[in-house]
Amino acid sequence: MQTRKKSAQISLRKIRKSKRTPPARAAGLAALSLIFGAALGFFAKWLDDLALDSTIKWHRLIERLDLSNFFSELAVWLLLALMIAVFSRSAVQAAVRVFLFFAGMCAAYHLYTVVFSGFNPRQYMMLWYTITLASPLLAAVCWYAKGKRAVSIVLDCAIFAVFVLACFSVGWLYASPRGGLYLLVFLGAIAVLYRSPKQTLISLPAGFVLALLLSPIWPFH
Repeated sequence: MQTRKKSAQISLRKIRKSKRTPPARAAGLAALSLIFGAALGFFAKWLDDLALDSTIKWHRLIERLDLSNFFSELAVWLLLALMIAVFSRSAVQAAVRVFLFFAGMCAAYHLYTVVFSGFNPRQYMMLWYTITLASPLLAAVCWYAKGKRAVSIVLDCAIFAVFVLACFSVGWLYASPRGGLYLLVFLGAIAVLYRSPKQTLISLPAGFVLALLLSPIWPFH
């Protein structure tokens, strides 16, 4: 059993090698992830309420950019989680920090809604809590996507496919951006995962093809 475990660890190190982080720094970064998520959760719900008030100065701008809906959907949160995961120093840190980011965001959004908006969106929040529970594993996978071996390109393809489905209107043999903000999110994902022109030229088209194949079963339309 120990031999298999060591063999698996060696194989993972060949994909991407983790870097040591002092415990105090790791704890500080974890706490920052929680605080950052909570702050954005409050901000997203504040935008929701702001968009309903036509008397404020920024109402037209918020409405034009569709910011309240933008922060209520997956795309921007996926990009932020990807950035946290990829720029962590190990897969374990990526898992912990992304989990705390989503936990802070969900708790803050839910609390704001109950306390200040006066209702409890249980069904809506269950979806986000499910994503939060799955986020540590997905974050670790994303961390290895920034590695150097062929498996990293495969992971890139899968990640790009998810971003295509989140940022584009996808149908049979077509994909069109859902808006300027969504296009910026997609370009951000490309920048975060970029390692070389060859890697991008392989994984990006493959991601689009995979997205077209997965679009009939994508649950977040």
